[in-house]
Amino acid sequence: MTRAETNTVDTRAAVRLEEVTHVYGEGQTAVVALKNANWSFASGTFTAVMGPSGSGKTTLLQCAAGLLEPSSGSVYLGDTKLTGLPEKRLAMIRRERVGFVFQSFNLMPALTAAENITLPLRLAGRSADEDWMNAIVSRAGIADRLGHRPHELSGGQQQRVAICRALVTKPGILCADEPTGALDKASSRAVLSVLRETVNDLGQSMIMVTHDPVAAAYADQVLFLVDGEIVDVMDAPTPERVAGSLTGMVGD
Repeated sequence: MTRAETNTVDTRAAVRLEEVTHVYGEGQTAVVALKNANWSFASGTFTAVMGPSGSGKTTLLQCAAGLLEPSSGSVYLGDTKLTGLPEKRLAMIRRERVGFVFQSFNLMPALTAAENITLPLRLAGRSADEDWMNAIVSRAGIADRLGHRPHELSGGQQQRVAICRALVTKPGILCADEPTGALDKASSRAVLSVLRETVNDLGQSMIMVTHDPVAAAYADQVLFLVDGEIVDVMDAPTPERVAGSLTGMVGD
């Protein structure tokens, strides 16, 4: 029995999946992207999700974040069941309790870094918590770039602005989909260090999809998917161990 089969439900988890399946299409064209996924993502931890191309990594992340309704099963954010909620209520929960970081930074070009960061709060009609704002921009190393617009920032700085934007609402979970995919090696390491520090120092909970074993090694554990199923988990990952596991999966 693998570790993936023994993960138990934790009611204190940041996010948990219960028998989550997602199917794209119907009939003969149906594709099962995620199959009977059961997993609890513990609060205050950093989990990387990996697997071969088409293994269901992004589908799992989107279900966990409330972006995608499972075909069956249930998703919980803390004690809140996301599955089956009306879209208006679900959108409000995503805006207030889920942070998103994508490969493309998705910053508003006409806004300064500070305005991009606080945009989710303004859309919600809320004011920024100045202490929290100062803490996250300082942690991200962009306190001296807040007046700059995206075109005046490097790719790594833009991604760090995007991370701060995702964190500004103090989300219950931060979901990152290939956050270093568009960055060079040095910028990638800087961004990954920021993500790691938000978990260590700010208590953030995080799920990150990545194809990079070096990026995965920044996480507390790595969840491996093959053909839509969770097949294993690795604690205290290293780049070498992660790469070895991926090679074995592709070989199988």
